[in-house]
Amino acid sequence: MASRPELQAPPDIFYDDAEARKYTSSSRIIEIQAELSERALELLALPDDGVPRLLLDIGCGSGLSGESISDHGHQWIGLDISHSMLSVALERDVEGDLIHSDMGQGLALRSGVIDGAISISAVQWLCNADKSSDEPRLRLKAFFESLYRCLGRGARAVFQFYPENLAQRELILGFAMRAGFAGGVVVDYPHSTKRRKEFLVLTCGPPSLGAAVPNGKGENADSCSDNDELSGDDENQTVCISDRHRPRKRQKTNKKGKGRQWVLKKKEQMRRKGNAVPPDTKYTARKRKARF
Repeated sequence: MASRPELQAPPDIFYDDAEARKYTSSSRIIEIQAELSERALELLALPDDGVPRLLLDIGCGSGLSGESISDHGHQWIGLDISHSMLSVALERDVEGDLIHSDMGQGLALRSGVIDGAISISAVQWLCNADKSSDEPRLRLKAFFESLYRCLGRGARAVFQFYPENLAQRELILGFAMRAGFAGGVVVDYPHSTKRRKEFLVLTCGPPSLGAAVPNGKGENADSCSDNDELSGDDENQTVCISDRHRPRKRQKTNKKGKGRQWVLKKKEQMRRKGNAVPPDTKYTARKRKARF
């Protein structure tokens, strides 16, 4: 089984001229990209009023996902870190505007000008430290905070991604919530190994009825909600977190309190450090009566 691309090399190195052309000429890749892009646009839930929107395609590559945006009549701006991918996109004469940019450094766009954003198989690359100066947590923070600024109020961002494990999924989701987004993860076909796809659906602004996370698709294109019986471990379940202001877990406390042996041990430690400690008596660590 081939290793994941993000584990082999940084994206600007992995997608060199040869790999970029191979990727863009593959009929299988083109079909998968079109399917994922259509699903991302569906989850974006743009108003069906015939008005073209300005969308952001993050990790646009050679513009395969941007073609789906153009087919829906919207304008788009594509960002990618690979020169080779952007060169192929220019050769293909895509309709969107292209920017060479590292999303881990933040998005240099004006505040509130973007009506929505999609990303196909890109955000998980931020979890890797490709250089000694890279810190995945800082890169995720810079990305989501800058994305939040450039999106309009109530706009959505949909990321199709491949988290390596549950911890990586929670890391990405956590930084999105801290940046101010509401939303969660939608899992399509959770029972299928091959067809399973995960989408991070975020809404710019505080949680509301309009920010509810959509349901994922099931095996028969039916909705698959959290109440359905799921097989496998926790990673095969739909994650739905609609409120970023989650209550903190309370620390576990021992209802019995500190015992006499613990108090004597601590007093002995203080004596060894040279501190003045009251002598031990039969009253040491004795619980007082309620009426005292």
